[in-house]
Amino acid sequence: MGKPKGLKDRLFGAAVLKMSFRLRGDELSPAFKGIYPGVLRDLELEDEAVEKYIQEHRGAVEAAARGKPPA
Repeated sequence: MGKPKGLKDRLFGAAVLKMSFRLRGDELSPAFKGIYPGVLRDLELEDEAVEKYIQEHRGAVEAAARGKPPA
């Protein structure tokens, strides 16, 4: 089993997932509604924490969601 991810890594992963759907306008899609709650559960996160992380790190999250390497 791998090393457990830290809170920052878990938040980043969930934020990138959410942003990838948001950028396509698919946050109301069945795919998002089926995947995202499970990700939050598995990573032991709350949506409010993910939203806060997005607000604080928007540039990096959007870049990762678009598949661009970090600057």
